[in-house]
Amino acid sequence: MIQLSERTHSILNLIFDKFRNTRIKQNLLQVIPYLISAVITAVMAVFYAKAFHQAEKLMTFIFQYNAWLMFVISPIAFIVSWWLVKKFAPYAKGSGIPQVMAAVELATPKNNDKINKLLSIRIIIVKVISSIIMVIGGGAIGREGPTIQIAGSVFRKVNELWKNIWPTISRRNMIMTGAAAGLAAAFNTPLGGIVFVVEELTKTHINYFKTAVFTAVIIAGLTAQSIYGPYLYFGFPIIKDLSGYIVFSVILVAVIAGLFGSGMSRLMLAILKWKANFKFNYQHVLYLIFCSLTITSLAYFVNVGILGSGKDLMVQTLFSDDKYLPWYMPLLRIIGPMLSFTTGASAGIFAPGLSAGGTVGSVISGFLELSSSDSNLLILAGMVAFLTGITRAPFTSAILVLEMTDRHSLILYLMLAGILANIVSVFISKHSLYDVLKHQYLHEVLHEESKEPSKPESEETLLDESEIEDEDDDSKKEIIE
Repeated sequence: MIQLSERTHSILNLIFDKFRNTRIKQNLLQVIPYLISAVITAVMAVFYAKAFHQAEKLMTFIFQYNAWLMFVISPIAFIVSWWLVKKFAPYAKGSGIPQVMAAVELATPKNNDKINKLLSIRIIIVKVISSIIMVIGGGAIGREGPTIQIAGSVFRKVNELWKNIWPTISRRNMIMTGAAAGLAAAFNTPLGGIVFVVEELTKTHINYFKTAVFTAVIIAGLTAQSIYGPYLYFGFPIIKDLSGYIVFSVILVAVIAGLFGSGMSRLMLAILKWKANFKFNYQHVLYLIFCSLTITSLAYFVNVGILGSGKDLMVQTLFSDDKYLPWYMPLLRIIGPMLSFTTGASAGIFAPGLSAGGTVGSVISGFLELSSSDSNLLILAGMVAFLTGITRAPFTSAILVLEMTDRHSLILYLMLAGILANIVSVFISKHSLYDVLKHQYLHEVLHEESKEPSKPESEETLLDESEIEDEDDDSKKEIIE
């Protein structure tokens, strides 16, 4: 590796020595690692998306062929998915976005080894395999959060290798840019990736790395499209001739979906805190069996719509004449992701959050007996509001849904839904799900070396929201020091 780096360094020196303008040479050397990382991220995101889609198709085939098989396959899949994470990469669990957020704050030379726990090649492998197995078992999870952690790991690895050639690339900027490229490639939403970095990740002025972010997002998006082809995540729903009073319906959906999203986050954190008291592996296994059988039972006896990411359910609702889902569907789309996410396996929450919010809009449309166009608007508004309740990122949520449907005329309605959801969510939980988990990961990583060897892992407890501000201050001091 050292010889390869020296040889690469010599070749690049020969090439770049031909540039008389030193500034141009420096800019090119700094852009190249972003370009390489973006291409790799896009290729991985596309193939991960295809694998995830095939896993969902396999799960659907099994359920349709013989639904009773899922009562055997699901518990096994949940246990294997959890075991892979626990055994090989503990920080590959859950969404992956909080891990990236924690890595951004840890991005200093002193904490290089600590970031390895959050972003690495091993994380990528375990993340993909665990989530694929979970989907086959009927887990109500998404791939978008995992894709962001995968992208962050890719960018960080390229950054490590490139430092042997050009040592002035910022770790923090590379990780944040990776997150933007990952989200852009996962959803085909370049603006969403940029807004996500600004709203969720960066504490640094965007001017310091805006060129890198824009470049990586563009390259990742173009590469993904060249493989997958141009596409919209949800398609192009018909929305025209909206009612004059539709804004009041949007407000109603935004408030309810925002409260539901924040409430689901609060419940998941409560479950994770309860699980932190488990002292033995058999307790985790029993919980996994309970979650898998609960989801499978609800799918068999109530509605199969609880399974998977929920994307197909949303596409069907947006593009069919049957706009109104049963009243209980939002509950199923909350229970499924909540149980799947808290298993400790790799499990994204972005897509399930969107589908849960969409079901809220659909049900309320049915109660109000709205037209097809009005119903489609409320479904999209519900997506924005529910996702905002989870992430507290209203602009990211609105831009994502806007780009996934190419309905730019709805920007004001979607922004209204996001802002209202962000306001009402505070009544349920002061902090977002990602923010709480980020602080938990920071706490664990920073204090891992000081743990007593005899102290069992189960004695770790999830931080209370009241502890986050103090923990944040302490973590920042440790990071700086």
